Amino acid sequence: MSTYTPKNILITGAAGFIASHVANRLVRSYPEYKIVVLDKLDYCSNLKNLIPSRSSPNFKFVKGDIGSADLVNYLLITENIDTIMHFAAQTHVDNSFGNSFEFTKNNIYGTHVLLEACKVTGQIRRFIHVSTDEVYGETDEDAVVGNHEASQLLPTNPYSATKAGAEMLVMAYGRSYGLPVITTRGNNVYGPNQFPEKLIPKFILLAMTGKPLPIHGDGSNVRSYLYCEDVAEAFEVILHKGDVGHVYNIGTKKERRVIDVAKDISKLFNKDPDTSIQYVENRPFNDQRYFLDDQKLKILGWSERTTWEEGLKKTMEWYINNPDWWGDVSGALLPHPRMLMMPGGVERNLDGAENECSENSNQTGMVVPASRISNSPSKSPYKFLIYGKTGWIGGLLGKICAEQGIPYEYGKARLQDRSQLLADIHAVKPTHAFNAAGVTGRPNVDWCESHKTETIRTNVAGTLNLADVCKENGLLMMNFATGCIFEYDAAHPEGSGIGFKEEDTPNFTGSFYSKTKAMVEELLKEYPNVCTLRVRMPISSDLNNPRNFITKISRYNKVVNIPNSMTILDELLPISVEMAKRNLTGIWNFTNPGVVSHNEILEMYKKYINPEFTWANFTLEEQAKVIIAPRSNNEMDASKLKKEFPELLSIKESLIKNVFEPNRKTAA
Repeated sequence: MSTYTPKNILITGAAGFIASHVANRLVRSYPEYKIVVLDKLDYCSNLKNLIPSRSSPNFKFVKGDIGSADLVNYLLITENIDTIMHFAAQTHVDNSFGNSFEFTKNNIYGTHVLLEACKVTGQIRRFIHVSTDEVYGETDEDAVVGNHEASQLLPTNPYSATKAGAEMLVMAYGRSYGLPVITTRGNNVYGPNQFPEKLIPKFILLAMTGKPLPIHGDGSNVRSYLYCEDVAEAFEVILHKGDVGHVYNIGTKKERRVIDVAKDISKLFNKDPDTSIQYVENRPFNDQRYFLDDQKLKILGWSERTTWEEGLKKTMEWYINNPDWWGDVSGALLPHPRMLMMPGGVERNLDGAENECSENSNQTGMVVPASRISNSPSKSPYKFLIYGKTGWIGGLLGKICAEQGIPYEYGKARLQDRSQLLADIHAVKPTHAFNAAGVTGRPNVDWCESHKTETIRTNVAGTLNLADVCKENGLLMMNFATGCIFEYDAAHPEGSGIGFKEEDTPNFTGSFYSKTKAMVEELLKEYPNVCTLRVRMPISSDLNNPRNFITKISRYNKVVNIPNSMTILDELLPISVEMAKRNLTGIWNFTNPGVVSHNEILEMYKKYINPEFTWANFTLEEQAKVIIAPRSNNEMDASKLKKEFPELLSIKESLIKNVFEPNRKTAA
């Protein structure tokens, strides 16, 4: 483990929340370091955040924009800067939906200016780039292992996309020019001095004035929170002990739902959470969970010190003692703030203060979580507990239940945790459980080849755990499985029309994902309360969904052309609900009858969607060169399902009726 000692540090965005705590800590603890801070004093910056450092001889404040190349070059040279800690960024997700170009300008262009200045001056020995956990995108709700530093970046909103873009520039300058870069990705931070557009200070200020706490959606979104001083210490450790070229997660495994944060703050103010919380419309896309693997930073010697209860109490006391720290923040306290980002600490509210969430306001945008309502005029005899809320199938199941007036709730437990599963069942009191959770890998099953333990935990251990808990509580479990456990063979040759039946033994072992699914399917035969639905190459009418098989192959450069059984979700998912009502069990090939080839689908795409569309084919041997794990190709015999549901359409009929006709863009 190397040790680095800086001399002259430039901290960007230092009048902001996290950077001010880092700057104050370094100024106080290392009088031999010169700390130069640069900030353009945007709406969420405040010079008062740097009061503890202003009288120190080793501190210097410069007002300016990192987007000014002349200023940045001048500072690096005249202050003899050898270390940059780059915090400056626009960070609020809500703002990014309404003012995304400003995020690109600040987060990507500003970072680029800094990097180029470092390359030109050639004197930087450390460039610490501060990123966010949001670049990883949404973590599966059942994941027990957090995103590690080598995980793929899959941002889901304009803010996180710009942070991921900035990271790519940092990495490129490290590789191309040998710039000594280190990147950090952190969980949510809270504490004194934070601008109240963020969740915790917003809730505290609203609670202080007796106003309701607005919850986006149903409040089930999970976040991890670190106290600001613990995070400042993490940056101190990374500055001195971090290795060049490495990425460090700054995180905690202690997670909290947004609704629980609101409840904790309500209780701190001796308020009844049931009357203090107000449900409002969700964000355009609200990631369900971010979960980090923080082991790498712990090896350097860091660990969080402040408990949630202690940190929240300190934060509350600070805001009570400093109610006017930020001046007029009424615009930031709206359920969906949209701030015009302007230098000099000026803020503007686009929505109008008259829409402020208050006890007497009539919020037409308020929504009640779907699990709390029923469209049925009479009480439904069913209540479904669904696992896999953030998954494609799990999300669609919730919509179907809402349309049919079936009460439902999404499970909060991780499948591996038996006590949490029992808590869900006791709280929800369901008649049926649907398991649409599982690890398939992102972006595809190749991920499972290098994450075998995580795949086993969810696909095998977690699924068996849920089946066992459901059996003990007298519940039928509808289990969404896969038909990718078979491969054309001598007894089931391609094009023969002879499909694999429910009782056939799986013969495809090409991918680790398929191995786990075949393994758990065999074991589930011992549970009479389980209905296993073998889904294959799922397709829906949503042609913008990246998980849709049609969307995937329409974006590939080349495709293989093999006939396969497939599942039209628009037709079959409502059938799965009906199967639950009928208490059907056992194994079912959950596909439309017949097969369709890749080329036949793309011909339909060309006919109905885009007459100019073209594609190229390649062989299985050529495909094998660009994938890690082989893919299953087969025909499933759907006669058992067709007998139970005679109205079930063949795959080609269903494709036209449920997918291509509703999306037709060409003349009939």
